[in-house]
Amino acid sequence: MKASRIAAAAAAAGTAVLALSAPAFAHVSVQPEGPAAKGGYAVVDFKVPNERDNASTTKVEVNLPADHPIASVMPQPVPGWKVEVTKSKLAKPLTMHGEKIDEAVTKVTWTADGKGIEPGYFQKFPLSLGALPENTDELVFKAVQTYSNKEVVRWIEVPQEGKDEPENPAPVLELSAATGDHHGTASAENTAEKTEKTAAAKDSGDDSDTTARVLGVVGIVIGVAGVAYGVLAGRRRTAA
Repeated sequence: MKASRIAAAAAAAGTAVLALSAPAFAHVSVQPEGPAAKGGYAVVDFKVPNERDNASTTKVEVNLPADHPIASVMPQPVPGWKVEVTKSKLAKPLTMHGEKIDEAVTKVTWTADGKGIEPGYFQKFPLSLGALPENTDELVFKAVQTYSNKEVVRWIEVPQEGKDEPENPAPVLELSAATGDHHGTASAENTAEKTEKTAAAKDSGDDSDTTARVLGVVGIVIGVAGVAYGVLAGRRRTAA
């Protein structure tokens, strides 16, 4: 009897823990598919779970940080969803690849063409971002989730260090230290430079080989001519 009571209490406690911990894992979040280094480019996934049992998620809005505008934002097509990219004028223009940019993407909206995200499922929405800012350790993306029953959940509360996680936290992307190659640009340039040098060396080698071959042929011709002249001269002396 005592053992059964303990087991029942443990089961109840376990259920309570799951019930309390579930919401912490069910909010909209963002994770990079690879490194998200300062000054570089990255593909990030916004993971949107459906938290309702009687409605589907039919619309997702992600607002990009206005204090750290990103010049290049490209969504990846998601089957069953149409995407809309909203741009706005920047108070302070950005410089990218030597060009000034006076507007940037401020919001990306996905709207379901069909059923959307049904209860018990989640969906990832990928974005290519760059160049990532170099003067911050994180980017905060405020998101809005709309359900088929018209309910709207705003994931806009910024988590504060040392404090409990808010009820509706905004997705936060942690940035790693700059790698120095900025999405592989330097690496690509180094590769191109090495390729050019290799090609130049090969061309130089080819030229040297060609010159050597020509000189060799000329030498053979001269040698043959010399031998023929010697034979003819010998015959003339003999005849005389």
